[in-house]
Amino acid sequence: MSTLIDLILLTLMAITAIAALQLKDLFGAVMLTGIYSLLSALWFLILDAADVSFTEAAVGAGISTVLMLGTLALTRRDEKIPSHPRILPLFVVAITGAILVYGTLDMPAFADPEAPIHTHVAPHYIEKSGEEIGVPNIVTSVLASYRGYDTLGETTVIFTACIGVLLLLGIGRRREDDES
Repeated sequence: MSTLIDLILLTLMAITAIAALQLKDLFGAVMLTGIYSLLSALWFLILDAADVSFTEAAVGAGISTVLMLGTLALTRRDEKIPSHPRILPLFVVAITGAILVYGTLDMPAFADPEAPIHTHVAPHYIEKSGEEIGVPNIVTSVLASYRGYDTLGETTVIFTACIGVLLLLGIGRRREDDES
């Protein structure tokens, strides 16, 4: 039954992604990306990754959709198709992708039991988190205690970026109000 639900969700995600790519109406594309994020949050929840699911729902479906809708309020609703194909963006994306792939070449193999994460940090968390932190869930103890400052830093970066975008959107709107 779980496999059937996974297949249904993955099929819906693929259909939503293809539909978002085909749309010329940017409002519809934004709505479809929000639906895609909600479907992926549901899939993460079915995979028992509640923390990842919550983050995807909040950031992917929530904040990202609101920011894109705010951007659409300041721009055109329809996509402007360039008269000639642009090669530079494709070149930049290809080079960036090649650099990212090159950066992964020296990583340990997937699920390698001899990878550094499995021989150094993970055994300590598994053995000691219950008595050191007092929380029975290992994931919660890692995110809330061992990596507490890291999680606080990530939250601060997201909050600062959100404030920056809101300020930029507000500055653009004030200029329009001043001119009229």
